[in-house]
Amino acid sequence: MYSEDLIERYRKVATASVADAVDKIVGKRGYLDYSIKPRINDKGIVGPAVTILEGPTDEFLPPQHALDAIDEAEAGSVIVISINAEPNVAVWGGLMTAGAVANKHEGAVLDGGVRDLVEIKRDYDFPIYARAVSPGTTLGRFKTIESNVPVQVGEIMVHPGDLIKADVDGIVVVPKDHVEEVLTMSEEIDERELEQAKLIIESGSLRDGLAKYGRI
Repeated sequence: MYSEDLIERYRKVATASVADAVDKIVGKRGYLDYSIKPRINDKGIVGPAVTILEGPTDEFLPPQHALDAIDEAEAGSVIVISINAEPNVAVWGGLMTAGAVANKHEGAVLDGGVRDLVEIKRDYDFPIYARAVSPGTTLGRFKTIESNVPVQVGEIMVHPGDLIKADVDGIVVVPKDHVEEVLTMSEEIDERELEQAKLIIESGSLRDGLAKYGRI
C-alpha cells in the first residue's frame, strides 16, 4: 500500500525524528512503550501494520487469525499483535517466524512475549520487537479474536495500514492519513540536525548550535 520510494525514505530518517514529527503533526504521542524492544537483532523495520487482537480464554485454540494473517498479508507487512500487555505468554515463536520469513514480511511487533529465541536467531535472524521473552504458550490462556482491526498496544492505538518505523531507538506508529507529511517533516528535522551538529563541531560550542537552530 506504500511505494518502495516512500519505504526507503523512511528507512533513512531517524526514528527520533519520526517520533518528533508525529508529536507535531498528529498532536499526540506515536511511539510505543520502551519495554517493547528488539529481541532477535538490531535490524530496523519499516512497513504497514497488519493487526491481530488476542483475548483471554481457557480453550486450547491455535492463534488462527495470526496464522491466517501471516499467510495472507502482503509481503513487507509488519505483524502487530495486541494482548493487553501480557508479558508472561509468548504470542510468537519459531513456526510463526518461519511463516513470516516464507511470506517475506518485514518484522513483528508484539504487545506480549516471544519464545524460541535460539531457533529464531540461528535459523532466521528475523526482526521481532516484543514486550517480553517467555516460554509460555497461549494455548488454554489466550486466543486470537480478530485481525485487521484497530488494536491497543500500551497507550497507542494501532490501525491496520498505519506505518511502523522501528529500530534500536524504539517503535513509532505513523497514522496512515499522515504518512507523507510526517516523512517530509522527519527529513527536514534530520537535515537541520545535521547542519546543527556541524556548526557545534566547527564552533566548539553547543550553545551556538542551540541558539541558531533552537533544537535539542
